[in-house]
Amino acid sequence: MSAFIVLVLVSLLVAVSFLGAFIWSVYTDQYNDRDGAAMRMLFDDDLQKSNTQR
Repeated sequence: MSAFIVLVLVSLLVAVSFLGAFIWSVYTDQYNDRDGAAMRMLFDDDLQKSNTQR
C-alpha cells in the first residue's frame, strides 16, 4: 500500500511540473508565432529549389 502512495505522489509531482512548464511557456510567449511554421512548411521546397539552381 505504501508503494501505491509513493506512485501517486510521484505522478502528481510530474503532472504539476508539466503544468508549470506549460504555464511558463505561455507567459514567455513561446506560442507567439502560430502561422510561421505552417507557412515555412508550404514554401520550404521553393526556397531550396531556387538556391540549388544558381
